[in-house]
Amino acid sequence: QVQLVESGGGSVQAGGSLRLSCTASGYTYNTNCMGWFRQAPGKEREKVASIILGGGNPFYADSVKGRFTISQDNAKNTLYLEMNSLKPEDTAMYYCAADSRQIWLGYCLYNYWGQGTQVTVSS
Repeated sequence: QVQLVESGGGSVQAGGSLRLSCTASGYTYNTNCMGWFRQAPGKEREKVASIILGGGNPFYADSVKGRFTISQDNAKNTLYLEMNSLKPEDTAMYYCAADSRQIWLGYCLYNYWGQGTQVTVSS
């Protein structure tokens, strides 16, 4: 079992920045991928950014490319999402997710989720 807890959300003016954190605990030894998702009221959940642990370039949604950066601190078991140049359309509940299983499928199928942290960007 893996537990994920997000923090760092809040309210910010357009053009501002926020840094989200996701701390993982429990049995994390078989974690293959981690990512950030967001969901706004009335809209479907979308993947914002993700990373395959151990190598490769991170994925970014076109809507956030060049503005958001995903990173990981292995020593702290923490995933980060640095968000710059925030726009009102970035307003959503942001979720941290992990793909943790004995054998990697070859792609990321997220089976562990955090409770979410709210990000609100005002114009």
